Amino acid sequence: MPRLLALAALPLLTAMQAPDPITPAALSADVKILASDDFGGRAPGTPGEDKTIAWLVAQFKAAGLKPGGPNGGWTQPVPLIRTQLGAGTVSANGVGWSVGKDVYLSTVRPVDRAAIARAPMVFVGYGVNAPERQWDDFKGVDLKGKVAVFLVNDPDFEATAADDAKGRFGDRRMTYYGRWTYKFEEAARRGAIAALIVHDTPGAGYGWSTVTAPGGENYDVARPPAPRVLLQGWIAGDAATRLFAASGLDLAQQRAAARRSGFKPVALTGAGFSADLPVTVVRAESRNVLAKLPGRSRPVEVVMYGAHWDAYGEGAPDAQGRRIRPGANDDALGTAGVLAIARAAAKAKPAARTQVFALWTGEERGLLGSETYAANPVYPAAKTVANLTLDILQTAGPARDVLLVGAGQNALEDALASAARAQGRVVTPEALPERGLFYRADHFSLARRGVPTLLLMAISGAPDLVTGGRAGGQAWLDGYMRCYHQTCDAWSADWDLRGAAADVDLVRRIGFDLANGSNWPDWRDGSEFKAIRAETATQRR
Repeated sequence: MPRLLALAALPLLTAMQAPDPITPAALSADVKILASDDFGGRAPGTPGEDKTIAWLVAQFKAAGLKPGGPNGGWTQPVPLIRTQLGAGTVSANGVGWSVGKDVYLSTVRPVDRAAIARAPMVFVGYGVNAPERQWDDFKGVDLKGKVAVFLVNDPDFEATAADDAKGRFGDRRMTYYGRWTYKFEEAARRGAIAALIVHDTPGAGYGWSTVTAPGGENYDVARPPAPRVLLQGWIAGDAATRLFAASGLDLAQQRAAARRSGFKPVALTGAGFSADLPVTVVRAESRNVLAKLPGRSRPVEVVMYGAHWDAYGEGAPDAQGRRIRPGANDDALGTAGVLAIARAAAKAKPAARTQVFALWTGEERGLLGSETYAANPVYPAAKTVANLTLDILQTAGPARDVLLVGAGQNALEDALASAARAQGRVVTPEALPERGLFYRADHFSLARRGVPTLLLMAISGAPDLVTGGRAGGQAWLDGYMRCYHQTCDAWSADWDLRGAAADVDLVRRIGFDLANGSNWPDWRDGSEFKAIRAETATQRR
């Protein structure tokens, strides 16, 4: 059986003795390049991707790493379709909807036109089918050819003691059932022609501007393993209230009803949903970038570091006329962190295990690059010790703590606590578990295959800054969220990256110790991924 040691007890000497400490200056220099206008916002399938891939590969080569992709290459193909909705008409119950104001739509089907005529609309509550939690919002309703209307998040997100949903889905902590991806997938599985989620900022974890940021653009893998709805998207809160009222329903009352297990889907009476929108489809082959440092004694055992290189490319001009959404923090900074760890690892004594440095495409479009890898792994999941992911780091200076996403999932959080103590810091569980961040970053693609994962993501709460405390951290978080996926997520010479460098160093310490050790971290009892990992336990002797 695999050795399942308590990671908190592991020494951190290997990482602490590694040369070339992670420096704010090095991180800033890499971000300044990746987030520059020359890279065009790093959208998959664009000239910005070509420039990004070439630059990333050049960095790995210069550091002395080896190609880590399939067939001895630096990259793994990720065939994508990129769709763009054009101007057209959308209406609900005969009332025209303004795209971008009342409703946001996209498609991931490779069609010339997204046309729906008077399709019946059905409110399905939170749209959850969870037999293990004794919950079924659908009650056998036939959704074929209909438009499913969902609430965002889980049935117990707003539940009170009077609701039998209370506590069934982790209270404020979002489960996968609360994610928009699950809801769109469930609608497609049930034959719906479209799926619309009623937007509210607390439940979604982000405002309407974030919803509309892609501007009608969407991506999918070229050959999806499951069906897709023709149109998917969000209804703005005011428009949803009017939609329900037109059917003689009170949206607030329907929200309350959906928090009870006896809820049944409700037809929204009237003229139904209609849309007629042209679709531009472009097929592109994007790429993951994979580099490695082979292990000296157990090379088939892999420690993986990851971040996503893609951002949102160009969009509508902002108030200053800027069109490029450079993704400086999300996730050029995480990418710079992975590069920094790779450079340090290349200069350290070769580790016992292989270290893989993965820079994913398509994260912003639904974890498409990491999901493609996880479905077609270069390194088997059973032999992957852990995945350590960097996705958005804080830029406001040193912090007394590090934020943990997904507390209680696996033993890697013990390693994080130990590494943080070595820096004189503590671990703080995420403050906003309702945002479902554990299901929104590339590590999740590996977690679904049973690989223990650790995610550092600064928007999971307000850091306790050395200068400014928690209040200062909240001010930073509020400011950053106004730029999330926008043109203002740009590199700045005013960033204080000492805190970000310390967080990257935490990942380096944990990774180096795993790479030089022989233990296999495991999932906690109660984690939905523990049983998946257990299926391959005999392969980790």
